[in-house]
Amino acid sequence: MSPRFTITALTREFDVTPRALRFYESESLLSPERRGQARLYSARDRARLSLILRGKRLGFSLREIAELLDLYDPRDGGVTQLDRSLAAISNRIDQLKRQKTELETVLAELTLVQADMKNRRATLPQSAEPPKAEEYDRLLRPRVDGGNKTAITTPGKTRHGLPPAAT
Repeated sequence: MSPRFTITALTREFDVTPRALRFYESESLLSPERRGQARLYSARDRARLSLILRGKRLGFSLREIAELLDLYDPRDGGVTQLDRSLAAISNRIDQLKRQKTELETVLAELTLVQADMKNRRATLPQSAEPPKAEEYDRLLRPRVDGGNKTAITTPGKTRHGLPPAAT
């Protein structure tokens, strides 16, 4: 009888959760044998799990991984699966090269913008600590009061030194 693996053994070996294994089972990527409540995974399931996780690391979708796994045919020695996998890997390499080029372009542009901003910042005065509330009040009060510091307390006048609106 071929070896069987428990869900605990596979989760430990591959550092995945039981939920992940059950999900792959629900997607028909794995097909463990059931003994009561227990799931027992075959050597085939173990190999498929290894390939699923490698495919995910390489950026393939579960649909793409499932298609490639389903191509396995021991009658042709796995040639069909191998040829399709090679094509998929070549496409993925091309896609990653395009993304790398795009990222390099964005990084170069960001570097230029950053240098531009640093140069511009160097021409501006150094910022001091922001003024405290009292300083804002001292600076802005004349504008608010129209230069009349007593306007706030003058009876019959608004804060701005104007007569109150008729009601």
